[in-house]
Amino acid sequence: MKTRFIRNISIIAHIDHGKTTLTDRILEYTKSIDSRDMKEQYLDSMDLERERGITIKAHPVTVLYKAKDGNEYQINIIDTPGHVDFTYEVSRSLAACEGAVLLVDSTQGVEAQTVANTYLALENDLEIIPVANKIDMPNSDVENTKKEIEDLIGLDSQECVSTSAKTGEGVIELLEKIVTDIPSPEKKTEEKLRALVFDAHYDKYRGVIVHVRLFGGSIKVGDKIELMHTKNRYDVSEVGIFSPQMTPKDEISAGDVGYIVAGIKEASEARVGETITLANDPTQKPLAGYQEAKAMVYAGIYPGTPEYFEELRKALEKLKLNDAALSFEPDNSPALGFGFRCGFLGLLHMEIVRERLEREFEITVILTAPNVVLQIEQNGEIVEVTDPAKYPDIPVKTYEPYVELTVITPNEYMGNLMGYIQQEKRGEFNHMENAGKDRLVMYYDIPLSEIIYDFFDKLKAKTHGYGSMDYNFKDYRESDMVKLMILLNKEPVEALALVVHTSKKDYIARELAKKLKELIPQHQFEVPIQIQAGVRIIARETVKALRKDVLAKCYGGDVTRKMKLLEKQKEGKKKLRSIGKVTVPQEAFLAILSVGEEE
Repeated sequence: MKTRFIRNISIIAHIDHGKTTLTDRILEYTKSIDSRDMKEQYLDSMDLERERGITIKAHPVTVLYKAKDGNEYQINIIDTPGHVDFTYEVSRSLAACEGAVLLVDSTQGVEAQTVANTYLALENDLEIIPVANKIDMPNSDVENTKKEIEDLIGLDSQECVSTSAKTGEGVIELLEKIVTDIPSPEKKTEEKLRALVFDAHYDKYRGVIVHVRLFGGSIKVGDKIELMHTKNRYDVSEVGIFSPQMTPKDEISAGDVGYIVAGIKEASEARVGETITLANDPTQKPLAGYQEAKAMVYAGIYPGTPEYFEELRKALEKLKLNDAALSFEPDNSPALGFGFRCGFLGLLHMEIVRERLEREFEITVILTAPNVVLQIEQNGEIVEVTDPAKYPDIPVKTYEPYVELTVITPNEYMGNLMGYIQQEKRGEFNHMENAGKDRLVMYYDIPLSEIIYDFFDKLKAKTHGYGSMDYNFKDYRESDMVKLMILLNKEPVEALALVVHTSKKDYIARELAKKLKELIPQHQFEVPIQIQAGVRIIARETVKALRKDVLAKCYGGDVTRKMKLLEKQKEGKKKLRSIGKVTVPQEAFLAILSVGEEE
């Protein structure tokens, strides 16, 4: 197809504003799918995505649309993840487009991530079409949504299209607007092959299949390609487009969105943001914006039973083929045995990895409480600490990651939220601005460690579900931190160690000791729970021993007989305490997540 009839667009929105449902309607209206095969959330291939109603992986699709001007247009749609953990994937998906459809739920208005993703689109110089979705809902407020789009994002509300992705109302009008308002990739095309990798998936028979947008040249079966950052070379065995299934083609050209099969064995060899060119006729410069996916949150993953360590390793290796952002290295804990220290993009990413391990590989895993990456000064050098157990016991100069937090909330909850963020979460207030009718946007600098646990849940609770948030990594700042080590039966449990701010150490230690007392099962011997900060014990609780009535069989008789039995039991418990092993349930490892929760 001629380049002037191609339109490359991305759909950006907050979670659950209807991106995937809108794509379903477009597939239906353009007759890209047989009506028999049509199902809800067609592009969401994982069960997890369907259950949660979220997009985890970006899914491209090519549709042909016969416009009112009589021409047939090829519209390449890239559905993007909406969660803050996957911002880098969203930015690369946007870099593959000339335009974006900004979808806003008219029952909820503009949310924090809507604003963040719009700024990403503007950075990539995209033409944006604002859309007010869910107009079929009884509580829809289209006029106020349009006003918010104009006030918060600066887009002309007159250009806003009103749609219902569920019923299909306004979808044809949107398709016409895409054809007329979004520029074709004609001006961006070059002679030499330059293709941006915006996603990839693993096929066990054909290796890693990369999803690409071609900015120049063309590619066909038999070509030898080079990945410009890794310098690896491969022979192309298949090329094609997504319509919506993978459809092989003889050749894909500049402006197209498609896939390349070239026998790439690992996802880490073809990362998101990589540039592909021809090995024998390379382009001079790779496309801008490539970066390594950096883990922001770390946690330990251990098999439920030690003998499944090898199966867990194989499962993580297979997951990594589909998810280059996942990193892991072997770890060993006296309490839990052999496992892995894993790096994740954020809490949602961590949760998804855990669920996929349990569903797809049928492995029960124990997950330790997540922690952020700290930087410490040692011998004049800055060293990264990803495992709290390896943090020094003595005070050391420490830097913790800070993020720029954006919170959108109705006016009446402002005071409640400000007190919570600044007093309980160490947030530093930057500024505030109005966001349409009765809503505010607040900007804070806040430590990442303060928002990875329960911040989102508390935000929703304090704003009765109306608040939304988004954050971006800002920098590392010096902080007073201390390591809390948990001792069970006087034995340190390294997997339970955590690093906290000194201002919170006493409170967290007391609450954690209470939580662990509830969670650690009773044993035949008394189990002391001690929390150590540096070299001092600052909190203690005791799990009472299980009592067995050894005097039950003594009915009457001499008292010395009873004393003898009790003494024997006492000796046995003393011996048990010295050799006994305390069993630690999964809940204990996540106790830190519920510290401070109201009973």
